[in-house]
Amino acid sequence: SFRQTLRSVAYWDLPCTGASTAFIQPTMQAQKLTQATSCSARIQPFVRISRISSVRPSRPVTMRATASYELDPDNASILVCGGGGVALHVTRKLKDMGSWVWMMQRTDVRKAEIEKMMAFVPKGDALNKDDVQRVFDGIEEVDAVVCTLGGTIADPRVDSEGNINVIDAAIKKGVKKFILVTSVGCGDSKDAPGERVYNILKPVLVEKDKAEEHLKAAGAAGKLTYVIIRPGGLVSEPATGNAIVTEDNTVSGQIHREDVAALVVKALFSKKADNKVLTAIDPTKVPGPECKAFQL
Repeated sequence: SFRQTLRSVAYWDLPCTGASTAFIQPTMQAQKLTQATSCSARIQPFVRISRISSVRPSRPVTMRATASYELDPDNASILVCGGGGVALHVTRKLKDMGSWVWMMQRTDVRKAEIEKMMAFVPKGDALNKDDVQRVFDGIEEVDAVVCTLGGTIADPRVDSEGNINVIDAAIKKGVKKFILVTSVGCGDSKDAPGERVYNILKPVLVEKDKAEEHLKAAGAAGKLTYVIIRPGGLVSEPATGNAIVTEDNTVSGQIHREDVAALVVKALFSKKADNKVLTAIDPTKVPGPECKAFQL
């Protein structure tokens, strides 16, 4: 019956390992279904979450109550690769939207912090192809990947090799959309940060550019949909809410990490950004004339 279909979407009782009382969290999708139905019995929109299990609602069941499939934040399976501030903010925002999030980590340093967000933490080194493949193989479905990997001037290998390993594994998995976060100064934005800054960051930017080209080639071949976001200089203060993305590859300036994450999440669920390369900046921190914002 229709009521049974709604119940099958609204209820998920997953294994819980830890405290005797399971963590109960409402899902937005179930809430919408509750509001939409005229059934006399009220549907309880709750899902039981496990910090360990990677089980998630299957899309075939969900599709019984939806006309067609789209990447819906409340039923999306997202793999985030990166351990820095932007990746953490992206993970937090996706979880707040109801997505199923896996955050690949090379070490266990931030495992407890990530698990508090109710995200899964598969262990893997992006520079090890086998590690990366194991992470993808361990997830039933991966709808999209957000990759914020970055190295150092002394060792920038992960900017190319690591990102490329993740891109290749995503293609093999059949991932629909891939967002790569690089930096102003890559590719055709080489002149944007200025000669002095570019020369300092050149070892990293050259490697990031290799990853960009690899991803764009995959997109051109129809293997996946991509978005490349190039933030300016990253700062760690709270979000301003002023940040934008632009197709102008000549601008550069500071931007807060949390603002970058917000733009990444918007781009993830916006078809307008598909197969585009965008610069992310806070226009209030950019000298010179105002640049045109790209509307996600």
